[in-house]
Amino acid sequence: MSDAKVLKAMNILAKWRSIFSGWQLGTRTSDDPECQAVRDHREVTMLLRAEVSGITKILLDKKVCTLEELQGVFTEEALALSKSYEDKFPGCSANEHGIAINPAIARETMKNWRP
Repeated sequence: MSDAKVLKAMNILAKWRSIFSGWQLGTRTSDDPECQAVRDHREVTMLLRAEVSGITKILLDKKVCTLEELQGVFTEEALALSKSYEDKFPGCSANEHGIAINPAIARETMKNWRP
């Protein structure tokens, strides 16, 4: 596959950033800084998802690893990242039902957050 085809496909995928930013923030002008930040973040997330999915498919198709091995490391990485978020945001933790917040601890964590 040519570089041009890859670039074209990624550019088409990235167009969705404006839909996601509108969904999240409502209609904004293209020069709105908050909207620019959301669009940029959405673009990175979408491209990363496509890249990781592609790499995962290659690893499995070429039998470099098994699905079970991938699921194991995905689980480890997800739990480790969740733990690091708990460390970053004291008083907050995630579980299968949502985010649990201990108000006595989280009050300090969130004291300077925007309303």
